[in-house]
Amino acid sequence: MDQSIKDYFRCPDMDSDIEVGGSLSTNEGFFKFGANAICYGQCSDGLPAEQVTKDLLDASLGAAVNGNQISLPFDLPRVVENLRQERYTTKLHELAAQTPIGKSWRKLYYFLRPLLPVSVRKRFQKAYFVGWDKIVVPHWPVDFSVDALMKGVMALVLKSRHNEKVPFIWFWPDGAPSCAIMTHDVETQTGLDFCNHLMDLDASLGIKSSFQLIPETRYTTSDKTLSNFHTRGHEVNVHDLNHDGDLYQKKEEFLRRAVQINQYAKKFSSEGFRSGAMYRNQSWYDAFEFSYDMSVPNVAHLEPQRGGCCTVMPYFIGDILELPLTTIQDYSLFHILGDYSTNLWIQQMELILEQNGLMSFIAHPDYLMEPRAREVYLELLTHLAKMHVDKNLWIALPGDVNRWWRNRSQMQLVRHGDQWQIEGPDAHRARVAYATLAGNRVVYTLNGAS
Repeated sequence: MDQSIKDYFRCPDMDSDIEVGGSLSTNEGFFKFGANAICYGQCSDGLPAEQVTKDLLDASLGAAVNGNQISLPFDLPRVVENLRQERYTTKLHELAAQTPIGKSWRKLYYFLRPLLPVSVRKRFQKAYFVGWDKIVVPHWPVDFSVDALMKGVMALVLKSRHNEKVPFIWFWPDGAPSCAIMTHDVETQTGLDFCNHLMDLDASLGIKSSFQLIPETRYTTSDKTLSNFHTRGHEVNVHDLNHDGDLYQKKEEFLRRAVQINQYAKKFSSEGFRSGAMYRNQSWYDAFEFSYDMSVPNVAHLEPQRGGCCTVMPYFIGDILELPLTTIQDYSLFHILGDYSTNLWIQQMELILEQNGLMSFIAHPDYLMEPRAREVYLELLTHLAKMHVDKNLWIALPGDVNRWWRNRSQMQLVRHGDQWQIEGPDAHRARVAYATLAGNRVVYTLNGAS
């Protein structure tokens, strides 16, 4: 079985072989696989498109099952990585930040930013984001292309096995249907001063969070401050170096800053990292010494750097685990969309729950001091706490998710007679699940569930 399917589902070796059928196109481009997955890569069933249109080639029509042989008109691992690594953005003309105008805008903005109140900054940002709602890839408000592609290929595996169920290791511990993490990026001294109140607010609903702190320029982080976060059961992660928007502009400068960032990780006792304003270059991550990163959005329509990883599941970038941002940031919700409600958050949460994915949030202490914003945030916390009770949602610290996902990647399904058992670290919290077909749709069932 293809390694990308095995890694995603943590299923045992099956007698279904997946191969590329035909000669792949010379150029990479866009095509779809069924109704829910927009892909990017080479294709042997026709020419992939330069841009995303309504009549994209549907590569699922070129997939074939012959006994235990499954033929795909594309290279599955390559297409998956193209999406996760955002390689498709090279074909898009929507990345304003990568144009000379975009770079000039960014340089001017970050030069003036310390002097600008939020009311002025959001005018700049609204002008920058004009037309965001016309972007078709990734799909707003959540994109599941990678996850839909994996399910689509699993459907072919099941057909090759005459719908004999396929066992796999469930995505989350203790049979949880989905997972949520709350994170707080601290941008100013005022925001840092508000963190104790924010910790009280989170704790009132039984939620522990991670706080991302900027090491240089913005404010000073004392050992006492770091100890306070840790003593209260929260995590501290490194948030960029100085949040000036230039971390990924030049490779040589990035490597210099990465050394400093790694040193601050040791000082902060941090396992995780998030870049300023979600700027990123995943191909450079090998310079970091973190265990996990949280800088890649699922859909980046309202981020300075457009794109998105098109999955709601964690994934590895070399040795670093990526915990993608899968919901809208509080700042974008309140100040770009002007929406002071939990409606969009709840919509995203329900969509992610349907896919058994990771719900990840960024709420800034700097923007929650306003009573109206804080009231909406409290509604979000209340909804999360209710989902924990009613739906067994796993609400965890990012570090806990990192440890679980790493342990899951080392678990194995071993057959003992007619039963499958899980072996490996944290196996006592893992659950055996099964994939089956209901019509043409893949459904999951947890072992022992009614």
